[in-house]
Amino acid sequence: MRINESTLVAAPPETVWNYLADPENYLHFMSGITHWEVTGDHANGLGARYRILLRVGAAEVGGLVEMVEWNEPFDIAWHSVTGVDNRGRFRIREQRPGRTRIEYRLAYGMVGGGIAGLLTEVAAVYPMRQQMRRTLRQLKRQVEHEQRRLETERRRAGRQRVGA
Repeated sequence: MRINESTLVAAPPETVWNYLADPENYLHFMSGITHWEVTGDHANGLGARYRILLRVGAAEVGGLVEMVEWNEPFDIAWHSVTGVDNRGRFRIREQRPGRTRIEYRLAYGMVGGGIAGLLTEVAAVYPMRQQMRRTLRQLKRQVEHEQRRLETERRRAGRQRVGA
């Protein structure tokens, strides 16, 4: 199954990228994530690996994912290495100055599940779409808060230079 959701954020792509590039932030905005742990030699970038668990309904599923695309400041993509077969991507595109569209794409499947696997995939579409929408709302809120914090810092630094 493939699901796409997107949102418009009041921040430039660089602010969005910097927030998404920090693995410490994922537990703050990814809806349903119950565990996010760096397992590789480096915390982010191409080849970074994370052990994740995601609550979908009553089940907790997950496994090991690896970052397979790290195209600053436009794309972050991952594939599963173990666990539930999945591929995901955050696409970051400037819509106009100070406004960025974030697209969240997710594809998942039950390998070798036959009819039961197909039914499970179909049944998971609605809860997964809801989690993706919550993820984007929370990501939007976090990034816009970070953008306001950065703007406040710049204004304070400007006032301090003028007063010095």
